[in-house]
Amino acid sequence: MAEIIPFDKREGWIWLDGRLVPWGDAKVHVLTHGLHYASSIFEGERAYSGRIYRLEEHTERLFESARILGMKIPYTEEEINAACRQVVEAQGFPDAYIRPVVFRGSEQMSVAAPHSSTRIAIAAWQWPSYFDPAEKMKGIRLTISDWKRPSPETAPYKAKAAGLYMICTLSKHKAEDEGYNDALMYDYRGLVAEATGANIFFVDDGKLVTPTADCFLDGVTRRSIMALARARQIPVAERHIAPQELERFSECFLTGTAAEVTPVREIGPHRFTPGRITETMLSAYMEDVRRPSSSISLRATG
Repeated sequence: MAEIIPFDKREGWIWLDGRLVPWGDAKVHVLTHGLHYASSIFEGERAYSGRIYRLEEHTERLFESARILGMKIPYTEEEINAACRQVVEAQGFPDAYIRPVVFRGSEQMSVAAPHSSTRIAIAAWQWPSYFDPAEKMKGIRLTISDWKRPSPETAPYKAKAAGLYMICTLSKHKAEDEGYNDALMYDYRGLVAEATGANIFFVDDGKLVTPTADCFLDGVTRRSIMALARARQIPVAERHIAPQELERFSECFLTGTAAEVTPVREIGPHRFTPGRITETMLSAYMEDVRRPSSSISLRATG
């Protein structure tokens, strides 16, 4: 097993509050509000051959997440886009994972912190496929999580907020302890929602089916896959999916910036065989991320 280098021991540059600083100097105080009260939002992006895929869409969502959590980012979207590109260039990684994170600072330490500063950092590092490539091509195994996605009345689900990932960490840890790669999460109604860090798609009689994103994050990759499928005349349906329907679906795959397109062969007692549509979408996505600019718009997908 390769040596794991802790993230605070790595080298390079991180964009912090408007300027590049040496990696080891990108520090915040232990009494930072974002650490104690989860007043933090972030994005996950990937660069392919030096170009950050769907950068503008990710930055738009970052600003929307900040708005939902009542934080004002002290930069424009264009400035954040430029900073993301600057970090990738400074790191010298043509293929990289990029993490912008916005959080409340250390001026106030209480649940309410209206006078805290809004801090922002952007880092980039080399991160291969979320799942082992040899395992990925034959399909990964998911268990079913004990935790459920909360009602939209109880959590700001449209924000990519750090606090919403606590149950994802718990679910994935348990899944890995039991020998699985990940876990499927139901929502508060007991309907199929998503995996711990990726959206999910199924194939039903030649049609792609994905859960309606009404209580979990509508992923940028999710929307890309729907647009790419429609461009190839593959029907796509967004709807509520009951657990008992899993028995009849023939194929399944996950989508996300980290997961990219990852075939699934097992969810608890249910079995799937990665086939033509999964292979088509995997190839289409990898072609799209390598294009100088995508010709597929996400606007029409909702």
